[in-house]
Amino acid sequence: MIKSNFPLFILKIIIKTVFLVIIMISCAPEPMTVTITDPPEPMTVTITEPTEPMTVTITEPVTESFDIPPVPVYILGQGIVPAEKLADFLLLSNVLDKELALEFAQMYVEEAAIENINHDVAFAQMCLETGFLNFGGLVVPEQNNFGGLGATGPGHPGLWFPDARTGVRAQIQHLKAYATVEPLNQELVNPRYFLVRLGSSPRISGLAGTWAADPLYAGKINSILERLYEFSFGRVSISENTEPKITESEI
Repeated sequence: MIKSNFPLFILKIIIKTVFLVIIMISCAPEPMTVTITDPPEPMTVTITEPTEPMTVTITEPVTESFDIPPVPVYILGQGIVPAEKLADFLLLSNVLDKELALEFAQMYVEEAAIENINHDVAFAQMCLETGFLNFGGLVVPEQNNFGGLGATGPGHPGLWFPDARTGVRAQIQHLKAYATVEPLNQELVNPRYFLVRLGSSPRISGLAGTWAADPLYAGKINSILERLYEFSFGRVSISENTEPKITESEI
């Protein structure tokens, strides 16, 4: 029998220590990793009484990409904004009753479709001419004149129409006069229709200096169209309209 020179009690201590370490390692919980993807909004994660240090990862929300349509170039064509969105856009700058706003917007969709006029363009022009139906210029609400037809200056507030639909129709007919030589599909209600050289301005840009004296007139319509499309198809916060109203026109 070979005797070890290593003290027996030290060997026992080492064996016990190794045994305890093995037990602790086998029983210890693994570190946790918590991953939260696409949080809908800023959030706080609270973990009470963690047994082990842990990692919490909150990733940035994924931003969805929205394809905002380009502003139309031509007056003719089909609008793409539904009446509900047109009404909501109008209500950003006016305290109209929502049902009335929707009914009014639907008139533009219907009347424009009959004459193949882009209702987005007509509606944006109305917003510019009337200050989003707040008026305050030459034309008063009772005229039902939403395109500033014949409003050329003080003492000349423009045409009067018996109701809102007739006023919308008159504006659509005047836009068609500029856009094409094609005849109207409905009875003429706009007495200034034949004052326009038919088909002289098929593009929105051609309305500057013709429909209105303002050389920036078309750009202002386009600006409203951009905001309308951002509101309808994007996630851009739209502030209240600050576009100046047109007070003089040459139509």
